[in-house]
Amino acid sequence: MSRYRGPCCKKMRRLGALPGLTRKKPRDSKKQSRSEKKKSQYCIRLEEKQKLRFHYGLTERQLLRYVHIAGKAKGSTGQVLLQLLEMRLDNILFRLGMASTIPGARQLVNHRHILVNGRIVDIPSYRCKPRDIITTKDNQRSKTLVKNYIARRSYPGFPRANHLILDSSQYKGLVKRIVDSKYVGLEINEFLVVEYYSRQT
Repeated sequence: MSRYRGPCCKKMRRLGALPGLTRKKPRDSKKQSRSEKKKSQYCIRLEEKQKLRFHYGLTERQLLRYVHIAGKAKGSTGQVLLQLLEMRLDNILFRLGMASTIPGARQLVNHRHILVNGRIVDIPSYRCKPRDIITTKDNQRSKTLVKNYIARRSYPGFPRANHLILDSSQYKGLVKRIVDSKYVGLEINEFLVVEYYSRQT
């Protein structure tokens, strides 16, 4: 299943707020009958899984791979899954405010504007570690792109991150530690996602 490139507000009306997908706000739909219907347990688990997938911009195969990795790690599978997704480079850039959305952060990485510990990284799924330093390339174009995003990072509802530090004057971010699942910038029940996949396999 390929990455979703359709209308973002349609997904937000269905799943709720997805700050990583878009900053747009959907219009209030007058047709509430569908959402007021009683949902099955399968539907509830599916919606939580879809919320996670669309927020982080993952394909079904990528998300399934993260679930398998989280299942093999020590600790709660749901919490480890969220930590793996939060430590992706594209999400770190978004949470620092160096990009307005996760797709925007992915584009910055793909176009080779971002350095991790002084080296260019062009893989959005790169897993950051504590004490990693994230900067822009030392050219005017890269700095201008990130500067425009940082200037707009104080909009209402911006997901604050206590595990990251941003030095906006030098366009530099620092990963202090692995994120606590309580501070994930998305309202989600990760245990329902794990339960969804456990019933599929």
